[in-house]
This record gives sequence, structure tokens and C-alpha cells, in this order.
Amino acid sequence: MTEYLNENQELSLSAALFAAFLCTLFGGNAVAIKVSLFGLGPFTAAGIRFTVASLAILLWAFVTRQPFRIQKGQLLPILILSASFVVQLSAFHLGLSKTQVSHGSLIMNLQPFFVLVFAHYFISDDKITKRKVWGIVMGFAGVAFVFLEQGNIGSDLRTGDFIIFIAVFIWAASTIYIKKIIRKFQPFHLVLYPMIFSVPFFFLEGFLWDEVMIFRIDENILLAVLYNSIVTAAFGFVAWNRMLQKYGAVSMHTFVFIMPVTGVLLGGLLLGEPVTPGILLALLLVVSGILVVHLNPGKFFFPNSAAGNLKN
Repeated sequence: MTEYLNENQELSLSAALFAAFLCTLFGGNAVAIKVSLFGLGPFTAAGIRFTVASLAILLWAFVTRQPFRIQKGQLLPILILSASFVVQLSAFHLGLSKTQVSHGSLIMNLQPFFVLVFAHYFISDDKITKRKVWGIVMGFAGVAFVFLEQGNIGSDLRTGDFIIFIAVFIWAASTIYIKKIIRKFQPFHLVLYPMIFSVPFFFLEGFLWDEVMIFRIDENILLAVLYNSIVTAAFGFVAWNRMLQKYGAVSMHTFVFIMPVTGVLLGGLLLGEPVTPGILLALLLVVSGILVVHLNPGKFFFPNSAAGNLKN
């Protein structure tokens, strides 16, 4: 079976800026999903989102002549990822329909910490260090403030928060699985095929469990659907996986602290959600934890000369 993964390269300046740009786009994703839920049931929204995203990726793949063929032994891993994808994204859309974007954005960013814990046990050369332990503690402490924020206990917000927490746990497990199999796949295969296989299940869930599948359509809802399908689910996922393949997870995850910051700020600015002292403290702890885990104090981001970087 062909191996597609090359040795990780150093991040150039342009690559670092692009990674930061992608993380900003991903940070706005929860806001776009929340807006789409003003007119769509959560499962229906997921079905429409990934239908459009699948078509966009298919078009890009045809135009750029990407290989679609699945090699022997690849179908089972894709089916496993597809099942995980359905459960994870169904839970995330349902949870976000019951809570605030700021809460969803912060809880979502437990994913890097879960990945560290899982990697310690399931990836032989990826062990937890003391620095990572401190980062994990800070991240989970931040999310604890989200759950324990005064006024949320016993409310519908707590239910939504918990559902998103489950989604993040599954997402982290899927990430570890992808890390173990990615050498045998074209990156876009791991994005496209789980989307295609999952779409019928999202619509079935919508038919069975959404109170109303589609109850309002306006320009804001349409723009939100286009954003979270084409911008993040299609362009963003493919670009991120290609960057992971080229530069490696350690370099790329240096920038994930941008996601919760963007999500919390946009939730407050665009949706008028309250940004309470508890949310700000949670944001500070989560961002600090991510930075502690992923920043290497002994190594500057751009070790090459500025001129050399700008050539890339």
C-alpha cells in the first residue's frame, strides 16, 4: 500500500500565517452553525452542511484530478471513521442547539488535551511530559468554570455543554485513529468519504428527531450554511489535513489557541451572548493550557532566515 506522508517540514512564515488564518476560520464555525440553527433542525443542518461540503470537495477533486480510488484494506478504516463522524457531528450540532457559542467553543477546545491523554497510551512515541500535564490541568480547569458558572446548573445550557463534551471526546479518539492510519491515505479521502457516507444518516436523524427539519430560510441562514460547509468543512478540512501531512501535528497545533478566542469573541459580537467573568477566566485557562502544551520555549517558530521563509 502506498505511503503518502512525507517527513515533517519546518513552518515557513507564509505557512504559519496560513495556519493562523485557518484556525480563525475554524473559530467562527460554531457561530455559523448556531446561526443556521435559527432556521434548521440540528441534524438537518448537519446533513445540509456536509452535502454541500461533499459536493464542493468532489468538484475540487475532479478539477485538480485527485485520485478517488480506495486501495485494498482502506474501506474498513473509512467506515469506522464515518461512524465516528456521524456520532460526533450529530452530538455537536445537537449540543450547540442547546447552549451558547462561547460555551461550545471552549468545550470544543478540550480536544487537544484529550488527544494528549489518548496519544500517551495508544501512540508509542507520544508520551505525556510534566509540561503537558500542566497544560491539560489548565485546560480542564477552564472548562470546569464553564460547567460550574453560576446560573447554569440544572439548565438546558448544562445539557448542551455535556453533549458537546461527549462529541469532543469522540473527536479526540477519531484524531488518534487518523494519526495511526494517515500514512496510507490521501488526506482528502479522510475528509470526503466520511462526509459522503454520513450524509444519509444525518438526514435520517433529522427526519426522526428534529421537531421541524426546515422552519425558516433567510440570507443569514444561507450565508451561515455556506460558511460552515464550503469555507470550513470543505476548504478548511482539506487544507488542514494537507498542512498536517506536510508540517506535522506539533507545528500545526501551535495555533489552535486562536479557535476559542475567535469563537468567544464572535459569539459576543455577532450573537450578543454574554461574555461573563467566568467565561473570560475559562478562556484564559484554556488558551494558556493550549500554549503550555504546544509552545516549545527552546525553539523559535521560524528558525530559518526571513528571506528564506519568504521564498516558500
